[in-house]
Amino acid sequence: MDAIILSLTCIINLFLGLAVILRKKNGLTEFLFAGTTILVIVWIIANYFANTSGHSLQETDLANRMAYVVPLFVLGGILSFSYIFTQRRLKRLETLLLGVGFAFMIMLAPTDVIAGTVHFDLQGDVGFTTGLLAWTYVIFVVACLCALTRNFLWLPQGASMEAKKQSRYIWFSITASILIVLLANLLIPAFTGDWTSTRFGPLATVIFVATIAYSIVKHRLFDIKFAVVRTIGYGCALLTLSFAYYLLAYFASVTFLGGTTTQEVSVSPVNIILALLLAFLFQPLKQLFDKVTNRIFYRDAYDSEDFFAQLSELLASTTDLRGLLERAAIEIAKTIKAEQGWFFVYYTNSINHYITAGTKGYGRMPLYDARGLDAFLKSHNEEIIVTELLDERDEEIRRLLVSHKVAILMPLRYKKSVIGYLFLGDRLTSSYSQRDLKVLTTIADNLIIAIQNALSVHEVREINASLQQRIEAATAELRESNIELHRLDMAKDEFVSMASHQLRTPLTSIKGYVSMMLDGDVGRITGAQKDALEEAYNSSERMVRLIGDFLSVSRLQTGKFMVEKKPSNLVDVVKQEVAGLRMIASTHGQKIAFKPPKSLPIIVVDESKLRQVMMNFMDNAVYYSKTNSTITVTLAQEDEDIIFTVVDTGIGVPLEEQKKLFRKFFRAGNARQQRPDGTGVGLFLAKRIVAEHHGKIIFKSVEGEGSTFGFRIPLDQKTDNTNDDKKNSK
Repeated sequence: MDAIILSLTCIINLFLGLAVILRKKNGLTEFLFAGTTILVIVWIIANYFANTSGHSLQETDLANRMAYVVPLFVLGGILSFSYIFTQRRLKRLETLLLGVGFAFMIMLAPTDVIAGTVHFDLQGDVGFTTGLLAWTYVIFVVACLCALTRNFLWLPQGASMEAKKQSRYIWFSITASILIVLLANLLIPAFTGDWTSTRFGPLATVIFVATIAYSIVKHRLFDIKFAVVRTIGYGCALLTLSFAYYLLAYFASVTFLGGTTTQEVSVSPVNIILALLLAFLFQPLKQLFDKVTNRIFYRDAYDSEDFFAQLSELLASTTDLRGLLERAAIEIAKTIKAEQGWFFVYYTNSINHYITAGTKGYGRMPLYDARGLDAFLKSHNEEIIVTELLDERDEEIRRLLVSHKVAILMPLRYKKSVIGYLFLGDRLTSSYSQRDLKVLTTIADNLIIAIQNALSVHEVREINASLQQRIEAATAELRESNIELHRLDMAKDEFVSMASHQLRTPLTSIKGYVSMMLDGDVGRITGAQKDALEEAYNSSERMVRLIGDFLSVSRLQTGKFMVEKKPSNLVDVVKQEVAGLRMIASTHGQKIAFKPPKSLPIIVVDESKLRQVMMNFMDNAVYYSKTNSTITVTLAQEDEDIIFTVVDTGIGVPLEEQKKLFRKFFRAGNARQQRPDGTGVGLFLAKRIVAEHHGKIIFKSVEGEGSTFGFRIPLDQKTDNTNDDKKNSK
């Protein structure tokens, strides 16, 4: 019987050690615990062989000495485990004393002065004697037990309640086992001279195994609860099947085959049939024990997926803020097994207005305390705050939460601002697990969205009474403003159109008279007079173009802008415009380079409007280029497109302003400084005219180095009747 119990104890110790080390292979705490359980198995085996007859004197003596030495290594492993598990620092003096003590005892333990001697009496039974210094062994073990007690029962400040419970159970299992072993294997034999009690010493490890197993299942020690519970289920299933197999095989053998020995039972054909039958029964039986173990060990378990689905359905079922908060708090508290749960939510964008709702008899959080939590959370970004895990620096907040019986605090943040809180009381069955905290973190976003939706509906309902009146008043005001803006826009268009037409007539006269004077029709002029007249003529030309631009903008606004396409020779157009600008360029010390293409097909375009675009690009190049520079004008055919470009070495366009360049009335900052009289409509019109020809603007520029302006239009111009339609509709 002793052998069976010891074998089961060894197997369970081995399972615990392997389960812990496999959970986290690189964890020092887990490694020490697993190593200690293996050493316990070695000691059980050594003690068994030392107390069992049938071995030689030398073998028994060796087993006896090992039964003294191995416990020292077990004790060393347990001590190391206690320091690491409780995160307690080992002081230098303490290290020195323990190191010297263990070294001294390990050297003396296997000698006669402690282990004593082994002999056989006249009946052949094993006899033992106690060493003269065996009392030092007892004192050393008791001293180590005192250190273990200090480590496990007086944890450092800030340790959680769960860690304290785990430490107490570990201390009880280790201390009870060591004291019983010390009593049975050394103290009783030393005082009575009877060594029979040493046979029962290893049975004390059953206390160690049972207590550690309870800590794993109840308090999640090492987080291997699932493996332990499932192993219990499998073990129960296997034991039940083994017992049933033996009984069925025995009765079948005796009844049908007349067998009487276990050998006959083991080789009978009925045995094979029963083994197959029980193999089929294993899975249902295992499932049965899984259910039983789940009810025992997982009474407070819940399916997180079902919980998420139920909560999502609940949050989507109502927009009433108070009803939503109350139902959500009840569902969360019921699932998590919390004593109470409630929400505290601010509303109407004010910290002075709030609403609370929760389970029956839920606690109340005063506004003053809530503001204290707001201030605390400005320096803490935790998703969930566990009251018992708050450290000394947050003692005031911990006392506040404890006074309201809050075990879990989950801030509800929207756009980095706290809009409320979810409070949960203590858990009904045990402490909150990491799984519970993870589930709460997962539902936080859904809660915030549902609360924000309900808050929005709440605010909309408050505004809804006066909203229609406000809309009607705003609509009437907008209607009046729109009428006034429309009237002003029409007046502006009429003024621009009228002013442009009225200005064009006198400018044409001025331009004509200046031209006559330059041609000598009114008499000879001096060189200085000629220069002044040429400047006046060029200025009148620019004025005519500006008036043309304003007229075009006005027509765009009124829908009267039309593109009239006809066959044109763009080479002649560019030549004429370049020739007209060369005189102005020469006054700035600039040159215009243009090499006409050898052959360019006739293209159907609106010649006057494209001329306007080309002139605008070249005119800008002249006025924004440096002195003694060359402006390059190109006209070419590329595939099925006509390409026109003007390249200058002027001031360029700042990179941050290039995206706005072709907007109406926009001018770059450096352009306004160099030429204050510009209007900002030339490039706007150019882009519209090129677009009417189904083309694209060419533009690139580097500030301080120059710019390239141009366009690309297809040779095959599509017929566009939209302008005719616009014309007919007016």
